[in-house]
Amino acid sequence: MAHFAKISEQNKVLTVVTLNDKDMLDTDGNPSEAVGQAYLEQHNNWPAHLWVQCSYNTKRGVHRLGGTPFRGNYPGIGWDWDLTDQIFWTAEKPYPSWVKDVQKGSWVSPIGDPPDLTQEQKNQNAAFTHWWGYVWNETDQTWDLTNSEA
Repeated sequence: MAHFAKISEQNKVLTVVTLNDKDMLDTDGNPSEAVGQAYLEQHNNWPAHLWVQCSYNTKRGVHRLGGTPFRGNYPGIGWDWDLTDQIFWTAEKPYPSWVKDVQKGSWVSPIGDPPDLTQEQKNQNAAFTHWWGYVWNETDQTWDLTNSEA
């Protein structure tokens, strides 16, 4: 099965549909996004150029089955289609300072990922005695360590 996002003229994802592989084969029997787009236009009365193929198995720039990631993310309704970078983005920017990371297919803080927890903190989380984690502090532009006892 192939997946296609139906997008608006404003590049917002309206819905995501599945398409039988046989409905997107070119004359040589190879899968073709253009053939799939033409099929969807004919059967859904929506312009071919506003159907964009996506991968159900791609999230945050990683293919969950070890394959090649395709277009950053499997989109949801309301997500943005970035025509320039050929990637789907969640429309919600977590914080004003965060930026798009095309390789990761996600929004990232301006200073990168949070620090790793210590092994002791991880062990306490695993034992459900505490919950250690980092939260983004937009005011100070830092990752703040938080802890709550279970």
